[in-house]
Amino acid sequence: MKSVAILYLILSLLSCDKADKAVEPNTIDAQTISNVAYGSESKQKMDIYLPANRNSTDTKLIVLIHGGGWSAGDKQDFNTFIAELQRRLPNYAIANLNYQLAENSNNLFPTQENDIENAIAFLVSKSAEYKISKRYALLGASAGAHLALLHAYKHNTDSHIKAVISLFGPTELVSLYNDPIISSLPLLLSGVLGGTPTTKPAIYQQSSPYNFVSAQSCPTLLFHGGADQVIPASQSTILRDKLAANGVSNQYVFYPTEGHGWIGVNLTDSFDKVVAFLQQHMP
Repeated sequence: MKSVAILYLILSLLSCDKADKAVEPNTIDAQTISNVAYGSESKQKMDIYLPANRNSTDTKLIVLIHGGGWSAGDKQDFNTFIAELQRRLPNYAIANLNYQLAENSNNLFPTQENDIENAIAFLVSKSAEYKISKRYALLGASAGAHLALLHAYKHNTDSHIKAVISLFGPTELVSLYNDPIISSLPLLLSGVLGGTPTTKPAIYQQSSPYNFVSAQSCPTLLFHGGADQVIPASQSTILRDKLAANGVSNQYVFYPTEGHGWIGVNLTDSFDKVVAFLQQHMP
C-alpha cells in the first residue's frame, strides 16, 4: 500500500505540473527602461515604454522627439503626455528621445538629424529583444517635428516609418529664414546651421523636409495654430500642398486661435486625431 500511495503522489504531482503549464498565460509584463544609450554622447539617450503582452508582430512603436529650437529642450518635455498616449494606445510601445543640442558653435546641424537616424537604427536593432515590431510612427513638436519629418521623408529607406505627426514644425528653412515671424528666428537658424541660406545653401536645402517629399512619403498628420508667433502656419500649409501634389495621404488640423502649443479642449482634440490617424494608417 505504501508503494501505491507514493506512485499516486508522483502521478498527482506530474498531473498538476502539466495542468499548470497548460493554463499558464503567455504574458509579458509592461516595462519602462530609462536613459537607454543609443550612442556614446551624454544626450544620446532615450526612455522606452513597453506595453504588457507585446509581440514582434503586432506591437507598434511611437517615437517622440522634443522641441526647443534644436538648442534646448529635453525628452522630459513629453513626460506629461506619455500617460495619455498609453491610456489611449495601450498596445503601443513608446520611445522618448533626447539628442545632442546645438550650442556655442558645437553640435551644429546635421548633428541632430544624425542622432535621430542613429536612434531609429538602434530601435530597429533591438526590436527582437524588446519584442516589438518594426512598424514605427514619429511624433515631434516644433524643432522635434522638423526632425521627425526630415527623417520620415529623407531616411526611411527601409520603410519602417509608417506615419509621421508634426506639431507646428518647420518644414522649409529658407523661407523660414527669409520671412520670419519673429526677428530672432534668422539668428537661431544661422547659429544652428552654421550660416545663412546665402552662405550655406546646401545645408538649408538638405535640412528642409519639404525638399524630400515624394510619392513614396509616409502618411502625414500636421497640426498648427493660427496665432503661432514662432513658426508660421504657412510652414505646414506648404508641406500639406506638396504632399497632396505627390498623392501622399495627409491631414492638416488648424486651430485658428492657438499659438505655439495648446492645452484644454484643443489638446484633447489633438489626441483624438492622433489616435484616429494611427489607427487608420497603422492598424
